[in-house]
Amino acid sequence: MDTLKLFPEVYSMSKTRLPYSPEFRRQMVELVRAGRDPDDLAREFEPTAQSIRNWIARADKKEGRQADAPPGLSAAERDELSRLRRENKQLRVERDILSKAAAWFARETGTLPSGSFGS
Repeated sequence: MDTLKLFPEVYSMSKTRLPYSPEFRRQMVELVRAGRDPDDLAREFEPTAQSIRNWIARADKKEGRQADAPPGLSAAERDELSRLRRENKQLRVERDILSKAAAWFARETGTLPSGSFGS
């Protein structure tokens, strides 16, 4: 007996679909950015929620968006924020070095440095 003839749906090749068009993907990304949930879109349309999230991540990367960046900042503002954070970190390191040097000199000379200390 030929089981293929009895149960063709079991032995048929898996159905593959053509990739979603770039326009469809762009529309899904826009819908999520407008506030729709990827899980809701997955139920309403065919792609999985994870596929939609992947498309969003790709679009964000392509557009220079960062997931961890505060919302509403332009690329130039993000760059400036990054630069200012690096500069702030460097200034803290320099301040700590100067503080330690001042303490060392105070111990060596037995005096306190003049300035706003202890006022």
